[in-house]
Amino acid sequence: MSYKQRILTLALAGAALAVFLVVFSYYTLQRPTVEWLQWGYRGTGLVHIVNSRDIHSQKQQALNAVPAPEENIDPAGTKASAVYQNVKVLGDLDSNEFLRFMTAITKWVAPEQGCAYCHNEADFADENVYTKIVSRRMIQLTQDLNAKWKSHVAINGQGVTCYTCHRGNPIPKNVWYTPVEPRFSKALLGNLAGQNQRAPAVGLTSLPFDPFTPFLMKSEQIRVVGPTALPTTNRMSLKQAEWTYGLMMSMSQSLGVNCTYCHNTQNFQSWGASSPQRVTAWYGIRMVRDINNNYINPLTPLYANVPGRKGPAGDIAKANCATCHQGAFKPLYGVSMLKEYPVLAGPAATVKTQ
Repeated sequence: MSYKQRILTLALAGAALAVFLVVFSYYTLQRPTVEWLQWGYRGTGLVHIVNSRDIHSQKQQALNAVPAPEENIDPAGTKASAVYQNVKVLGDLDSNEFLRFMTAITKWVAPEQGCAYCHNEADFADENVYTKIVSRRMIQLTQDLNAKWKSHVAINGQGVTCYTCHRGNPIPKNVWYTPVEPRFSKALLGNLAGQNQRAPAVGLTSLPFDPFTPFLMKSEQIRVVGPTALPTTNRMSLKQAEWTYGLMMSMSQSLGVNCTYCHNTQNFQSWGASSPQRVTAWYGIRMVRDINNNYINPLTPLYANVPGRKGPAGDIAKANCATCHQGAFKPLYGVSMLKEYPVLAGPAATVKTQ
């Protein structure tokens, strides 16, 4: 190789390295200044890192903007069930307040489609529009969350409404479907266990690409560290640990926080050394399982003939942490909309629905 060729090779290698470093720095590092908050005992590393540019960005501010409540109106003195037909969940609501709530939920869920998204406008009592059945069940879900899962959604009285997830979209933006395992040769390497697929759910890492099915649908064990010094009864392997790390990556992205928001990194397993937010997250994981298994999955038959509403495995959209949080450690940064619509506070309706 000539001298000029060597120089050219070195120049190209240097340019490639420079491009790599720029891309790596852009997607990995954050430019100053980054703020931090002490999150626990001194010297334990419990620090919550906050990038104010992210929180105050136009995108994040628009995403978490709270819509103005509908104007209060005088009660009519008659129940909605006495004025309108087929009101199965909100029948005890005052008829004027019922209309106020219907106006609000239309803006929250289907602002462009309007009433026709859930109703046959020629006959509002018609039950043949599948979205009407779905929305009825979702209202019950919201009531149930506010009544039974206060340990997660209402620690400080915030609660949730339909807008918490939907944000003006008929289907919330952050949902998930069961992915289809890619086809590959299992000859020498065997089953890849979902790894090396660069899934956004796990931060485009080599971790298993579906952390939701085992933990947010099923009740697989998330803890991987044994409770004793010797792992005599702990059968969790490195593979199981990677599934857990995949879930943790997803939760971190969903809330816009790092590990120390919940954990003391000196001892990840210790509850006594962790922050109170870890307890809130523990309830949240179980709440999402309740949502997916008891409210969303049973609605699957309603979508049998609806195009474009199923994933590659034939399942419907399901919830995870990002569905509500959408990059904020508290949905809507803790602003409560529930006080304006107390009908959603529960107790959950017991009327049997489809």
